[in-house]
Amino acid sequence: MRLMPTITIDGKLMDFEQGQTILEVAFNNGKDIPHYCYHPSLSVVASCRICLAEVWAPNPRNDNKLEPMPKLLPTCQTTAGEGQVVYTSSPKATANQKAVMEMLLNHHPIDCPTCDQAGECTLQDYAYEYGRGERRCDTEKITQSKKDIGDHVMLYGDRCIMCTRCVRFTNEITGTSELYIDGRGAKECIDVFPGEGINNELSGNVVDICPVGAMLDKDFMFQQRVWFLSKAPSIDPLTSSGDNINIEHNNNQVYRVKPRTNWDVNMFWITDEVRYGWKFVHDETRITEMDEDAELLAADKLQQAEKIALLVSPMISCEDAWLLGNLVRSIDKDAIIGVGPVSVHGEDKTFKSGFTIRSEKAPNARGVQRALGNALDYEAWKKQVSNADTIVVTGNYPEAWDTPAPEIADNQTLILIDTLANKLTQRADVFLPGATWAEKSGTFENYDNKLQLFEQAIHPIGDSQPEGQIAMNLQALVDDMESTIFNAATVRRRMADAGVAGMLDVELPKNTNTVDTDMPLSEV
Repeated sequence: MRLMPTITIDGKLMDFEQGQTILEVAFNNGKDIPHYCYHPSLSVVASCRICLAEVWAPNPRNDNKLEPMPKLLPTCQTTAGEGQVVYTSSPKATANQKAVMEMLLNHHPIDCPTCDQAGECTLQDYAYEYGRGERRCDTEKITQSKKDIGDHVMLYGDRCIMCTRCVRFTNEITGTSELYIDGRGAKECIDVFPGEGINNELSGNVVDICPVGAMLDKDFMFQQRVWFLSKAPSIDPLTSSGDNINIEHNNNQVYRVKPRTNWDVNMFWITDEVRYGWKFVHDETRITEMDEDAELLAADKLQQAEKIALLVSPMISCEDAWLLGNLVRSIDKDAIIGVGPVSVHGEDKTFKSGFTIRSEKAPNARGVQRALGNALDYEAWKKQVSNADTIVVTGNYPEAWDTPAPEIADNQTLILIDTLANKLTQRADVFLPGATWAEKSGTFENYDNKLQLFEQAIHPIGDSQPEGQIAMNLQALVDDMESTIFNAATVRRRMADAGVAGMLDVELPKNTNTVDTDMPLSEV
């Protein structure tokens, strides 16, 4: 067996693969080295210089004795070598870190109390860990202007440390090149080309990769201090991409959605469509109240039905769909079951980096089919719905007009499970408010047939419930039994026992991009 080469970083022996940089080896082994300009998906420019370290290497001309390199080397750019010994906390390396921090802070505004990046700012963290703790320069600060550079992004030039991540993002990831570096020396700054603006479909990602508070999200500005936010790992609820996200919330209110790293699906990025498309959770047109006897009435209607038609939305989870299918089949084994319409907007769009925006706007069309088995598509279902006397329709679309409105005769009973007010809410004989994806846990299957779990972020608002819980409540009423609490993991095990493939193979990715703050909090 071939042994891997090794390198020693701050006294710890680490294996590495040929071609890896010292910084990559350190990260892979849980060792943090300060860095600003480096990002694993962007080109390496080694411009910020805070990752410089003292490197000793075997000298083949001197019997492979360890000898120091003549100067500090950038660990983000220096390839790891067999037998190297690296010091990131030696006197030389520490002196460099303190010098870099002193220069960066020399012209940086002291506005942390009002900056949205406070609490997740690398400059703050490194100033505490690697800074001098005193200001030695009395020169007048060089100031930069605040600029509105796009529909979603505000640039605070004073705070920029010229790491150029944002410029490289628009050049290398989106290929749209809206940002550039203007000027030289101490007065250089980030800017947009005249009349351009950063309005590509991935623009919000420049806020995520900015290590300081220079790039800010207009939608989130001054909304919440980040240390009050809790994170729930979730999945894109709007498209078939299956992009991994974190829902950040406080006091049962969603405040923002940010990308969650998954190299196999979306890497580090999400679209602006996903980043800002969660607003329907708290939409003023959302119906969250339910009549007191609505579930009893729905169960009674189902029991009296001679023929049931069920339309399951591609916006709900596999677990919800399976329980709804079981409910109607337990009453009518030949129920007409279909999958709701899947919206397609334009064509797929692939960016320079390979990141693709899917035109299919449904997170779980394939998962619903997997859960139901042999369900009809919407057009085929519509042709048969006239044969049913009782129709169950689920919506949960992010826009009211997306909920399908099939032709329903006056003598047909409509049981509607939905979120937003639409054409069917007034027509429904029984309305049951459903919970959005943020208010429940479950499984989505994306465009590439990859099953992924998402967790509940907030509690269901008002009387709304997951469709799976509604199905279990109705099933209990029909069977005259005590209802149980919907648990997605338990339902997945039941699905696997019933022969639904893949339900036990899915697991939540461990990387949730969660950084626990070391800031002590106290009640006031």
